[in-house]
Amino acid sequence: MAAGAGADQDTLGYEQARDELVDVVRRLEAGGSTLEESLALWERGEELARVCRRWLEGARARLDAALAEEGDGAGEDEPDE
Repeated sequence: MAAGAGADQDTLGYEQARDELVDVVRRLEAGGSTLEESLALWERGEELARVCRRWLEGARARLDAALAEEGDGAGEDEPDE
């Protein structure tokens, strides 16, 4: 799985990773898998969760940067009193 981890981080979009993670969770909750299959699903789920977390952290950073720019620019248009 390690070889796919870097590729997933570069190629999987948030929605793709989230949807696959939902599927992994459903499969784990349904049971009926061997221990080896369950472990592989768990590892895949952890990998997908990391991909989603990175996307969300990136979105939060972009939002924070945009809000900071908006806050910095708000005072420039107003005259000093």
